[in-house]
Amino acid sequence: MARRPYAAPPPKKEGPRVNEEIRVARVLLIDEEGEKQGVMPVEAAIEAAQEAGLDLVEVSPNADPPVCKIVDYGKLKYEAQKKRAQARKKQKTQDIKEIKIRPNIDEHDYQVKAKAMTRFFEDGDKVKVTLRFRGREMAHQDRGMDVMNRVRDDFAEVAKVEFAPKLEGRQMVMVLAPR
Repeated sequence: MARRPYAAPPPKKEGPRVNEEIRVARVLLIDEEGEKQGVMPVEAAIEAAQEAGLDLVEVSPNADPPVCKIVDYGKLKYEAQKKRAQARKKQKTQDIKEIKIRPNIDEHDYQVKAKAMTRFFEDGDKVKVTLRFRGREMAHQDRGMDVMNRVRDDFAEVAKVEFAPKLEGRQMVMVLAPR
């Protein structure tokens, strides 16, 4: 096993400094009730925290003097983790749903696809409309463009065109995003 030519750097610690990690001479102490106790040496602040059976946590390290609070550090970390999980849960990822249609689509089939697209827009998703040409349909690309324009016009109030209809090989693609 090869040895490193130098000592590895100590692992970086996440979060605020706690108890003996606080390396300043004097701190502004806030007790467990949230009341200011004044500026005091860090040793006295750590002692006060230990008497209360809690931890001394550096809340504002950039202040002069740094502000430290007497709290239960484990509980503080747990609540911060809960807050992050809650924020993650509320995030909505925007998916792209795809609707495939043909240039000579029948009225009822179009209505079924339109209903699905309406549901996707209500859920806040983008919709990629793919219109595929087969065989001789390539000779009638204007029909495909008419269908794409109809989709755009029908959803003008609820969606905006993010990517205009464009021919890519044998298919025409358009992306709509909810307003």
